[in-house]
Amino acid sequence: MTKNKRLVVKVGSSLLANTDRLTPRFGFMQRLLEDIARLRDQGYDVILCSSGAVALGLNTVGARPETAGLSDKQAAAACGMPLLLNAYRQVGHEFGIEIGQVLLTLGDFEDHRRFLNTRNTVHRLLKSRILPIVNENDTITTEEIRVGDNDRLAAKIAQMVEADQFIILTGVDGLYDRDPAEEGARLVEELHDVSEYIEAASGKSTLGTGGMLTKLKAANMAQNAGCTTYIANGEAEYPLSAVLDGRRKCTKCIAHSEPDSLWTIWLADRLQMAGSLVITAAAAKSLGEGNPIHRRDVLSIDGDFTRGDVLHIYDETGTELARGLSDFTSEETRVMTVNQELPADQLLGYQTHAEIIRPENLVVLEGRHLPWDAPGTLDSD
Repeated sequence: MTKNKRLVVKVGSSLLANTDRLTPRFGFMQRLLEDIARLRDQGYDVILCSSGAVALGLNTVGARPETAGLSDKQAAAACGMPLLLNAYRQVGHEFGIEIGQVLLTLGDFEDHRRFLNTRNTVHRLLKSRILPIVNENDTITTEEIRVGDNDRLAAKIAQMVEADQFIILTGVDGLYDRDPAEEGARLVEELHDVSEYIEAASGKSTLGTGGMLTKLKAANMAQNAGCTTYIANGEAEYPLSAVLDGRRKCTKCIAHSEPDSLWTIWLADRLQMAGSLVITAAAAKSLGEGNPIHRRDVLSIDGDFTRGDVLHIYDETGTELARGLSDFTSEETRVMTVNQELPADQLLGYQTHAEIIRPENLVVLEGRHLPWDAPGTLDSD
């Protein structure tokens, strides 16, 4: 039996909601779902990651995108989600598409068991020919515990289901080598290394929470999983199939020919930093040689993390070297590193080798993953 091609589609708020009236753009939704139906008939499994709930609910709570606070957006999401899903359901029935809603939080991606449970749910929906519509659960998330943008959320879904292709539909034709408003700006039609254009990517739409920078970060995450990403303008008669067929211009981010394993991807491609360690020069030099990160290797600790959280590992210059799964809480780690003259089992009350991160739970960053700034200089995007 031939395996279906798997496609993840991310749609931004500006395509789904009228900017002024904050009502559903049914014309766009009809073109989108008609194209999804066409691709499903061609043997694609499609997962749709959709923004729009907050934008569509703002009228109900009496708020505007420019001035809405966190509580306004949470309430708007609660009101807008049924409007969004009802619109998808109405239009979907025209093309024989049944829909299922999958609401996620940051913890569903960062906790490995919940990650696998979500993966199983999406696979079960696809098995029944149901279109999964995925979104962050904005009604309960706060700034501290939210994914923050649906571009990277969709990329995590693409990794999760081992998608072949990932399309980010937006309001522009793709990535430009500079601000598109500048004279001589050129569309980047194909790229392998998204880091070359990180500085050129800036700006956000009125209704959305992500600009081109988050789309490049999302593309990088998909590349690591062997998934090719397309950044394209959604305002087209065939918004998806015309991109896949090469019939209209877009930016194509080529997948890595040797993708990481699902375990490596989960460890390395994070949505939020739980904590970090700065390690000695000697430990940094031996990373990747099968050695653990021991308590004697740790120079400093940042963040409040728990056992099983993924930590970002830096050298003394602030360069990120690796990411790994912690065997201890931040409190236990601090106690062990501050009192290195005392046995670890005496400090903690149980037998341990004091390996903060075991080698099998450590991924060394080798250029393909975008590094994070050290704590204190973190990018807010």
